[in-house]
Amino acid sequence: MSRKLFSRFIFILGAAVFFLQPTLGLASEASKLSDSAAVLKEITSIPEREIPPQLLRNAHGIAIIPGLLKAGFLVGARYGTGVLSVNRGGKWSNPVFIMLAGGSFGLQIGAESTDIILIFKTARSVEAITRGKFTLGADISVAAGPVGRHAEAGTDIVLKAEIYSYSRSRGVFGGIALEGAVLEINYDANEAFYGRKGLHPDDIVYGKVKAPAAAGKFRQTLQRYLGGRR
Repeated sequence: MSRKLFSRFIFILGAAVFFLQPTLGLASEASKLSDSAAVLKEITSIPEREIPPQLLRNAHGIAIIPGLLKAGFLVGARYGTGVLSVNRGGKWSNPVFIMLAGGSFGLQIGAESTDIILIFKTARSVEAITRGKFTLGADISVAAGPVGRHAEAGTDIVLKAEIYSYSRSRGVFGGIALEGAVLEINYDANEAFYGRKGLHPDDIVYGKVKAPAAAGKFRQTLQRYLGGRR
């Protein structure tokens, strides 16, 4: 990438984040949990276009990013905040707040809001994000996930990925390519929600910090729609 294109990319990404903060970044953590729960309910109820139940049963973790913004002019940017929960022996952990950001090149113009769901298939992928951040497709393998109750995940070569990604935009649901996007912990949001400075993601996942009532409601939603699968 040339220095000029890189500078343009950084400018557009920063502009996108700035202009979208009133609708995304400034939403309260409790509202983010409510929005994420709504996305999960709606996506898991889409007939014939759902995430394969077998994939959910074997998930080590799930991340939900409601209203991720994609915007750009030739050089594109995407940014969103959401939550991650880890499956600990059939019980879903309290939510860890996260961020997803990235860019793309090509003929594109305009803006779009997309709901994102990431299914973590391996313990390594969950451990990687709790250490701080990683790049999808570089540090951890990612692939657009299959859809449909009868999808044969085991016969598809792309399903060797550690994370499978899904999106819903303008009523259309399906797998999405997210290579190059950076997924990282939103430390400020975690500290604000749980009321503790210097909070490590493991403290949340392993229940070492007292969680607000909104976290319990979110966990109940996960148990209801995903169950204690593992």
